[in-house]
Amino acid sequence: MTRRGGGPSRPLRVGIVCPYSFDAPGGVQFHVRDLAEALMAAGHHVSVLAPADEDTPLPAFITSAGKAVPVRFNGSVARLTFGPRVAARVRRWAELGDFDVLHLHEPVTPSLSLLALWATQVPVVATFHTSIVRSRALQLAYPLVRQSLEKIDGRIAVSEDARRTLVDHLGGDAVVIPNGVYVDAFADADADPRWQGTPERPTVAFLGRLDEPRKGLPVLVEAIPTILEHVPGARFLVAGRGDAGRDAALAALGEHAANVEFLGAVSDDEKARMLASVDLYVAPQTGGESFGIVLVEAMSAGAAVVASNLGAFRRVLDDGAAGALFEVGDPVDLARAVLDALADPQGRAARRERASQFVRQFDWSAVTTQVLAVYEMVLAASDAARDVAPDTGLLGRLTRSRPSEGSGA
Repeated sequence: MTRRGGGPSRPLRVGIVCPYSFDAPGGVQFHVRDLAEALMAAGHHVSVLAPADEDTPLPAFITSAGKAVPVRFNGSVARLTFGPRVAARVRRWAELGDFDVLHLHEPVTPSLSLLALWATQVPVVATFHTSIVRSRALQLAYPLVRQSLEKIDGRIAVSEDARRTLVDHLGGDAVVIPNGVYVDAFADADADPRWQGTPERPTVAFLGRLDEPRKGLPVLVEAIPTILEHVPGARFLVAGRGDAGRDAALAALGEHAANVEFLGAVSDDEKARMLASVDLYVAPQTGGESFGIVLVEAMSAGAAVVASNLGAFRRVLDDGAAGALFEVGDPVDLARAVLDALADPQGRAARRERASQFVRQFDWSAVTTQVLAVYEMVLAASDAARDVAPDTGLLGRLTRSRPSEGSGA
């Protein structure tokens, strides 16, 4: 590999690996896609490798590594790909890319990122997204991947919760760089009259995978009768995939189903317009959330937010100053928080104003600068190590610069 140019403004060749399939994209996939676009907008060359079926529409900068299989993990279903044939595709992609730096997401997950970590000889940055209090799977995996993790030159965690999971289960440390959002794209979204409410008929939105209990739709469904008892005209807009979750919610709602509209999957533009239209956005997740990207999107769009008081959500909502909080998994407290917010337009306005300022730290313009600083750090360390020990054999590998414990990256 040949380094290009010199100084922090030089264009870099960046390879990004996403372990999860773009067939059913979620938070990590959207993060990877948006990071790639932000880096390209800054003048860098970026190629992304990710699992995807042949007929899955992908941006030109994403290369498919093949079909994925569903695997249950952390209360969700992840679509992963692995095996010798996939490993060969990873090696070929990396060789053709001739990257200055390889940025792997969730490198412990048995999918593309781990295969790329095994194969690469270029400087590696890894982003850790998972937040979980105790994971037997991670504990069992650590002895198997410990030596491979030593190849990582810079570590990023998307939140303090994700950093704590990394420290507790895998050791080492990471700098916290949050997920990014194109704040202005949401702030500039036009409201849609279909989704706008009135004082008598306010609209309350939910967005998430309907068949994953940890996303909290059952908690919201259980709270809806109490909310309707006090605000009979309230409308609930439920967006997301999951026929089984929708059917279960309809059965539980009974006579109250008339006040709930299931929108199915929504596009990025539709999501922005919906969030710009509703009176409240409710995030009733019960766990497994390391950041809360949809909260930032809602805050950016100007929606008042009511969310469960998960640690990650508290931090995104500035400990309640930018959005109201309720007890995790408690439909009674959820109903209380929604009713309080609907009855207090001045309080909602104050939180929205605070949110509009607080979200600026999550804009991709700020996040990309921080990510590039990590790239520069690991590339500078790699150059220094090469000057001391230019040998690429055993001596070079042993003296390769790595961040020290607690260094933040």
